[in-house]
Amino acid sequence: MKQISNDIFQINLGSVNVFLVGDTLIDTGFKGSTEKIFSALTKAGKEPHDIKRIILTHCHPDHTGSAAELKAILKVPVYAHEQDAILIEDGIGGGRMHLTPGIINWLVYQLIIKKAGNSIDPLFIDVKVKDGDMIDDMRVIHTPGHSDGHISLLIKDVLIAADICANVTGLAYSTLYEDIKQGRESILRAASFNFEKAVFGHGGPILKDAAKKLYKKFA
Repeated sequence: MKQISNDIFQINLGSVNVFLVGDTLIDTGFKGSTEKIFSALTKAGKEPHDIKRIILTHCHPDHTGSAAELKAILKVPVYAHEQDAILIEDGIGGGRMHLTPGIINWLVYQLIIKKAGNSIDPLFIDVKVKDGDMIDDMRVIHTPGHSDGHISLLIKDVLIAADICANVTGLAYSTLYEDIKQGRESILRAASFNFEKAVFGHGGPILKDAAKKLYKKFA
């Protein structure tokens, strides 16, 4: 696990990141990621059963794939935005997506995303959140575009940006969007908040001037 701040850790599962914030797991990776997550926690001296809740930033299979299994094992509530919660409960991993231009995006789609399909193990969402809600000290920011119910989370000076964009080889649009114009608007809205660091579902963190860098890149 990579420590981002005192209470925030990034767990790299290969093609996607999940995050531990105190006793909260944010996102769950593809189906089959449970043991990888538990192993990372154990190596860092933490116990999997210390997790008290799961927050899903959106419905896509690379973020929700292990949610049903983790919920069953840990017996904890799962949170998601009210719009994506409808899909998750029906076992649907997202709406119609459009590929962002570029050869790298095409390769990522062909090699990883296409194979994953668009179904997930359905699970009940215990808490359906909306823009502006507070989960302890985490502020929910509704950031649609990548999915209708995509959320980012602001925790003090750290933004968990999920898939509003990516930071694999530098800041760039994510590989897929339901509505890339709306996605850009969400990036700029997120960048209007005051934070120093940002972490992403795909790629490395930005540890300094993150809000300014997001705005400069996408404005």
